[in-house]
Amino acid sequence: MSGRPVDLGPAKRRTVLAALLVDAGRWVAAETLIDRVWGEDPPAKVRATLYAHIARIRRVLVDTAPHLSGGADDPPTVPSLLRGPGGYRLDIPPDLVDAHRFRSLVTRARQADRSDAVRVAMLREAMGLWQGTPLAGLPGDWAAQTRESWLHQRIDAVLAWADAELRFGGHVVVVDTLSVLVAEHPLIEPLAVTLMRALHAAGRAPEALACYAALGKRLADELGASPGAEARREHRAILSGKAATAAVHRAPAGTGTERARAVPAQLPMEAAEFTGREKELAWLEKVLGSAAGQPTAVVVSAVSGTAGVGKTALAVHWAHRVQDRFPDGQLYVNLRGYDPDRPMTAPDALVRFLTALGVSGQDIPLEADDRAARYRTEVAGRRILIVLDNAATVEQVRPLLPGTGSCAVLVTSRDSLAGLVAREGAHRLDLDLLPADAARTLLLRLVGTRAEADPEAVDALAAQCARLPLALRVAAELAAARPSTPLTDLVTELADQQRRLDLLDADGDPRAAVAAVFSWSLRHLPAEAARTFRLLGLHPGPDLDVHAAAALTGSGPADTRRALDVLARAHLVEPVDAARYGMHDLLRAYATRLATAEDAPETREAALDRLFDHYLATAAAAMNCLYPAEAHLRPAVPESATPVPGLSDPDAARAWLNTERTCLTAVSAHTATHGRPLHTIRLSLILYRYLISGHHTDGLTVHGHARDAARGIGDPASEARALLGLGTAYWQLARHEPAIRHLQEALTLFRRAGDPTGQARALVNLGLVDERLGRFLSAVENLEQALVLYQSVDDRWGEAVALKDLASVEEQLGRHGQAAGHLQQALTLLRQTGNRYLEAHALNDLGTIEARLDLLGSAARRQEQALVLFREIGDRYGEAGALYSLGIVHSRCDRHAQAAACHRQALTLYCQNGDRDGEARALNGLGEAARAAGRPTDALVHHTHAFAIAEDIGNPGHQAHAHGGLGDAHHALGDTALAVFRYERALALYTELGMPEADAIRTRLATVTGLRP
Repeated sequence: MSGRPVDLGPAKRRTVLAALLVDAGRWVAAETLIDRVWGEDPPAKVRATLYAHIARIRRVLVDTAPHLSGGADDPPTVPSLLRGPGGYRLDIPPDLVDAHRFRSLVTRARQADRSDAVRVAMLREAMGLWQGTPLAGLPGDWAAQTRESWLHQRIDAVLAWADAELRFGGHVVVVDTLSVLVAEHPLIEPLAVTLMRALHAAGRAPEALACYAALGKRLADELGASPGAEARREHRAILSGKAATAAVHRAPAGTGTERARAVPAQLPMEAAEFTGREKELAWLEKVLGSAAGQPTAVVVSAVSGTAGVGKTALAVHWAHRVQDRFPDGQLYVNLRGYDPDRPMTAPDALVRFLTALGVSGQDIPLEADDRAARYRTEVAGRRILIVLDNAATVEQVRPLLPGTGSCAVLVTSRDSLAGLVAREGAHRLDLDLLPADAARTLLLRLVGTRAEADPEAVDALAAQCARLPLALRVAAELAAARPSTPLTDLVTELADQQRRLDLLDADGDPRAAVAAVFSWSLRHLPAEAARTFRLLGLHPGPDLDVHAAAALTGSGPADTRRALDVLARAHLVEPVDAARYGMHDLLRAYATRLATAEDAPETREAALDRLFDHYLATAAAAMNCLYPAEAHLRPAVPESATPVPGLSDPDAARAWLNTERTCLTAVSAHTATHGRPLHTIRLSLILYRYLISGHHTDGLTVHGHARDAARGIGDPASEARALLGLGTAYWQLARHEPAIRHLQEALTLFRRAGDPTGQARALVNLGLVDERLGRFLSAVENLEQALVLYQSVDDRWGEAVALKDLASVEEQLGRHGQAAGHLQQALTLLRQTGNRYLEAHALNDLGTIEARLDLLGSAARRQEQALVLFREIGDRYGEAGALYSLGIVHSRCDRHAQAAACHRQALTLYCQNGDRDGEARALNGLGEAARAAGRPTDALVHHTHAFAIAEDIGNPGHQAHAHGGLGDAHHALGDTALAVFRYERALALYTELGMPEADAIRTRLATVTGLRP
């Protein structure tokens, strides 16, 4: 207050103020304050003592207000301490509280669009707010836990600042700051590792090595442990004389692959007029209030069978209240545990979480355990709130639990999840019905003044709804929609409905009340809206758009939209966004039950036929728009009985596929297991090209269901095509063993079926796997066999594909003339068939050949033409390849800045596409450009990263390229021994592969050693 200290008195009073300040501007329940200040054993008259402390704090605030700084143009902010139904609230801008300002600065600094200079400035300001020990002198567990949590936040911010500062060139200040912190916290390993990195970058390698030795001794003496993997990597880098590595969560600085940490914000919208639950919110606050740093999983579960009690609403409401305490993001997933046919599996949820955390599709592991491990790695040390909604079993939850105490997990379930409590130490909250006064308040808010005039009817309606929030909302909406009907009459109607349906059993099962309210509400809907509600329960996906709903009902989109709007107003469906609708799982189950009871089996089957035909027809239309020249590879599909969205524009077609991908995958699973195998098989064939464009995990699922469906009906031809899709997906994921296995199985089945086109497609893809593995002669053999097969059936599209891929292998073997001839033939065929997609690829490949032949001007023109085509048709894979090829030409022409720019753009696209093979290629290109521009140290970083990826995916050609580039960089730096080592490794690989680059490496090796090549 105006710079002068104010004596608040005893420590407990100061703790009360601190407990209010950490939630500045928010209501804090009295129970929460008591727990924070007095812990689990408060004195008998603790509330009176709390009130006395509150009164004294309020007087101090009033007394000090005249002394606050501020002028006429800048009046001071006067804090006020309010009391209300939610507890107490200290009204003060959070930015005036150091802890809140610190978190705000750190959160803003982490935004991806910040430059290093801005990030450094913000983090420096945040660090400057730390003065001494936080909450110094305050007793109790809460203060101790908060101090510990804030310490973790400070360390994390310091590491982020050091990372940015080092890239910005601030080695000296990083060394000075971290030296002090390492002395204060000698066992926090990331601090010591970053100090080693800073010392190394500042040219103080001996001190960096001494820092490592000291860390090892401390860990051994105190914990009986040794330094971790990151410390060991940094130590090896220092010993080998390599450039200092980047921070743990980034790729090497300057490679262009720094992945700014994604900050997911997945919380769904809060329920309107959330009411009551003060005790439950206080309980959550007690358990999770300082969750960053607390290794706790919390289960919010209803009493067994009490669906619709408001578990999700409570979890989401609390999550929104505290989201600023989790600056690294909030993850949310509806596990749909009580959906009988469509629960989400933990591996599928992990894919969603990893994608939200910024992991590319290619980097998402295929095995469930590996996915869980990658997920734990991504969230390690980050303050993330994870909400797992509607879990059915412990097994569904366990793989989604982080391995770090910095995260908080909130689970909702109808089950008690006792195993999670026993094994993981989760805290459990049994959520009961809304208290009578809260149920009354909710109805008053939703119904309005008419309810205020008839309190007895409100109480009766609340009782009829069993005080379940879902039922209360549905009933209130019906009441609001009939403003001229007295509330008493509505209560009588519902009572009659309950008796007529005999839904209430002797035990008063609350679910019966929900069903009664649903039934009552549906009675007052227009017949078409009620029918739409029933049929929506049949949809296998998590949500749907108007056209899919129209397919289910057999109505037009306009009529269907009107019915959906009626259902949304009645709270019987939930708008997911402006164009899509979902359903609460209890409503979905009720709708399905009604459809089974009221609609004839043939009516339900006809609705599903229309729906699945709609998805097939729309997917086919989207693919025909994007890839018209490949229409002959896709099966004929029945016309949709209802209108499909207009997809004549490629952007609209791609957007529809991206939006509906989850539903299409669900349709694939449902049709495969519910007697519609032909739908499953057709969907796999239709989506083949789309799924191999970066949607590999979905491709494995869709093609896997198609294979199983084909086997189930004894259709080996369709099984072979599904195996072809599986093999291609595995190839793109750099999983070469399963790729070869599936493609060889497909080839065997195609041969048995006497299908030459299918054989050729399998052989082409086997050739691509061979090429990736450096088995070029085997690749040529497979591709030449494919070419003969395509020619035998006059398949000009297939012939062009085989020629193009054969030329790619021949180029790597140094057969440039043959490769150019094959590409010219391929271009002629592709232009005849109008296949612009493959034409662009062939143009780019021809440019690569011409660059090899020193026809650099023509090469650049070909690649620029290809780049224009790729961008026109939206092929981001091809665009990346054309940019890489242009970068190589720019390097050959000594245009190093332009080369680096092309490779960086290519690298960005490869990363976004999840193409790790392409990443290695672009990184090697960046290394060449850096070395040619006189930056051999940067070249070391690029080639080292390229080699790591190439080794991981098993591409020996890229490994050899990286070895050669590293040799060039070491030679430029005057390190002859390391240059010779790298050249020898490159020479051995190139010679083994039979690639012409071996001659160039042999010459370079001779130059360095002074020996004859």
